[in-house]
Amino acid sequence: MNIRNIAIIAHVDHGKTTLVDKILIQGQLFAEHKEIGELIMDNNDLEKERGITITSKNVSIVYKDVKINIIDTPGHADFGGEVERVLKMSDGVILLVDAFEGPMPQTRFVLQKALALGLKPIVVINKVDKENCTPEEVHEKVFDLMYNLDATEEQLDFPALYGSAKNGWMSEDWRKPTTEITPLLDAIIEHIPSPKVEEGNIQMQITSLDYSSYTGRMAIGRVYRGTLKNNMPVSLVKRDGTVQKSRVKELMVFTGLGKAKVEEVPAGEICAVMGLENFEIGDTISDYEKPEGLAAISIDEPTMSMLFTINNSPFFGKEGKFVTSRHIKDRLNKELEKNLALRVEQGATADSFKVYGRGVLHISVLIETMRREGYELQVGQPQVLIKEINGQKCEPIETMTVDVTEKFSGTVIDMITKRKGEMKTMELKGERVHLEFHIPSRGIMGLRNDMLTATAGEAIMSHRFLQYEPYKGPIPGRNNGSLISKENGVSIPYSMDKLQDRGKFFIGPGEEIYTGMVIGENNRDSDMEVNITKMKKQSNVRSAGNDDKVKLAPPVRFTLEEALEYIQGDEYVEVTPKSIRLRKIHLLEHERKRAGNVVAE
Repeated sequence: MNIRNIAIIAHVDHGKTTLVDKILIQGQLFAEHKEIGELIMDNNDLEKERGITITSKNVSIVYKDVKINIIDTPGHADFGGEVERVLKMSDGVILLVDAFEGPMPQTRFVLQKALALGLKPIVVINKVDKENCTPEEVHEKVFDLMYNLDATEEQLDFPALYGSAKNGWMSEDWRKPTTEITPLLDAIIEHIPSPKVEEGNIQMQITSLDYSSYTGRMAIGRVYRGTLKNNMPVSLVKRDGTVQKSRVKELMVFTGLGKAKVEEVPAGEICAVMGLENFEIGDTISDYEKPEGLAAISIDEPTMSMLFTINNSPFFGKEGKFVTSRHIKDRLNKELEKNLALRVEQGATADSFKVYGRGVLHISVLIETMRREGYELQVGQPQVLIKEINGQKCEPIETMTVDVTEKFSGTVIDMITKRKGEMKTMELKGERVHLEFHIPSRGIMGLRNDMLTATAGEAIMSHRFLQYEPYKGPIPGRNNGSLISKENGVSIPYSMDKLQDRGKFFIGPGEEIYTGMVIGENNRDSDMEVNITKMKKQSNVRSAGNDDKVKLAPPVRFTLEEALEYIQGDEYVEVTPKSIRLRKIHLLEHERKRAGNVVAE
């Protein structure tokens, strides 16, 4: 059968997953989903809630007797490890760009990888039904971006389509809406080459994993040479060059959203292989007699680390199912099998681990997944990895874009410059200003909260890793100290009311707290111990409705990422399936005093 392998790349929230869903519906696979409006592709809860793709997925449709394998890729630079691998399976890419926002930092990141691999792009300018959109300008910007990324003449001669994935149409002219997505499918068949097939013995590189409770682990990848057959003896060439003998027990190819069993898989097709043992991503399935490995998959190095440790707070084991260091270690090792950009080392103590990743989002998605699976753990402040390059201390620098209304642009520029950011471009887009900076990764931590407060929630931020550059010097951190609980007990509205002028609280009345827990932010720059478990003293002279007058400001509630970016070096985030709490590493005051970082009330 005629085959096309295509990856869809785009910035977060430009409508990539929605487009794939519409293609599936067009392929008459899931007509019943048409009314539901549910994203078929983002199928884990985390992806649905955040509206981002975290792991790549494979689906396929048959159109005009051509099988189109579609790979949905993550748009976030933090998941660069995912992107790198899946692009190896494709022969072309659909670059999806928002008709209003134009190419964004993450678009650039994935596109750079695709062009370097020599893939042919089709540009789809999406959301042309948006107000104030400029499809022609965006087309120009995409061309400029590809030119800057050293695209070849052939790659620069890309076909462009316009449309609205949400409303299910594509057209070669944005002023002439159609009623279907078929112009895009026709463009794929016309412009994306069929897979190049080399002569020689079997070769297939494992680019991702799947798991089934019936068959165990499956290796997913593209067959580059030869034909893979059922019950075929094969050699597994590991990433380090060692060879391991194995056998293929079952083969499946992707059809629609599912998989279908087949007897053999020709070169150029993407398939899932069952029956292999001890395999990892990047290994090559090759000829039994004359094994030949493919070039290893290169993955971007981690730029950040966090300390994971067991939960040893007074609320240990109340909400989680997996709480021991063995549980955490096994889970991290399991994650390493498929999350290539992650590294794990033993920490200073037996029950702590240093986890290295591509950014706060990359590691926080792992933590969020773990808590939903029933794990309890504590996480330390994110640390940026400093390297020595040519005898000079260097740190990771990121490209950061901020879109904000004009009246707040000065505030944003001021905040970012204080954190050693350098402004590169500034342009007006309608009523908003588009700003681009180069800023140290250290400067981004904790910035989102401050910026949203300063711009009344108007700022839209995104950033991606650029390169290592010489160290930029000290960056001012959080100005405010913490309010720390002095006692174990339950928070009492009366006590909280009396302390409202000292700062803002992270907890509400009637919540269980413990000594050493961070329950709020102090107005001053020092930490302060407070007791909010005190009841009002009862006296004989007391009118009935006297206690009803307590009015408390609503507490500040953190998401996991916000909590990780907020904490200081002497604090942990306690993560359980039901709660996210902040606490001091040393719970007792005299221990903190010994460590020399508390000012008592």
